[in-house]
Amino acid sequence: MSELVISDLWKEYGDQIVLERVSVTVASRAFVALVGPSGCGKSTFLRLLLGQEQPTKGTILLDGVALPREPGPDRGVVFQRYSVFPHLTVLGNVLLGLELSAARYKAKLFGAARRRAEEQARQMIAEVGLAGAEKKYPAQLSGGMQQRLALAQALIMKPKVLLLDEPFGALDPGIRAEIHKLMKRLWNETQMTVVMVTHDMREAFTLASRVVAFERPRDRPEEKERYGATITKDISIWPPRLAGQASIYSPDRDDPVVSLGQYRDGPAPSGEKR
Repeated sequence: MSELVISDLWKEYGDQIVLERVSVTVASRAFVALVGPSGCGKSTFLRLLLGQEQPTKGTILLDGVALPREPGPDRGVVFQRYSVFPHLTVLGNVLLGLELSAARYKAKLFGAARRRAEEQARQMIAEVGLAGAEKKYPAQLSGGMQQRLALAQALIMKPKVLLLDEPFGALDPGIRAEIHKLMKRLWNETQMTVVMVTHDMREAFTLASRVVAFERPRDRPEEKERYGATITKDISIWPPRLAGQASIYSPDRDDPVVSLGQYRDGPAPSGEKR
């Protein structure tokens, strides 16, 4: 399970109110896209979910339990800027999380434990399409490959919630389409809930099962500091997009496919003439 329940959330920095009266429930395994004007608090909201920031008022529950006051392995994050370690290889970057969790102070595994961790890391590297690049350093990878590496780095810890802060905004359209396909597959095949900040409405409606809009209802210059942003629209995608399930009404190109039986333009059954 990975349900998020946010109740009457406020975030203030001194006299400035950034978020106010934010209440939303994100179901387990949902894919929620957060949209809205620049500076309206979307990334702040994501940092609150990560535990990097603390709410001024209100609560955030993950499966009924208050979030810890610091980031943890139950929440993975991928930023727009490639959050990988330049001095480590692809394998080293993905392996690091496992080493830190198993050997917190030495950050190093040995013997059978290391072999198991390496096998796990190599499987994840293959999952994101980087098989064969294990010995390369981030500087030797393209932008799209670096973002795949950042995803592998986050997913190796099997987080309940994956947080994405405009992770694909700097990619070329063709590479972005490939990453979208990968992201859909990973969401369908894992048990995680995804919350993504994006300015690209097409991306939001292509990937998400639900689109949530943040806006400052009172946005005159003299009101900007005293009135924060809140949720103004909450749109569920129709037909419903559910993790691991295909829509028989309008299946997406990259979603799981279900057979609808024989149809007019389908191939003839084996041994029969059309």
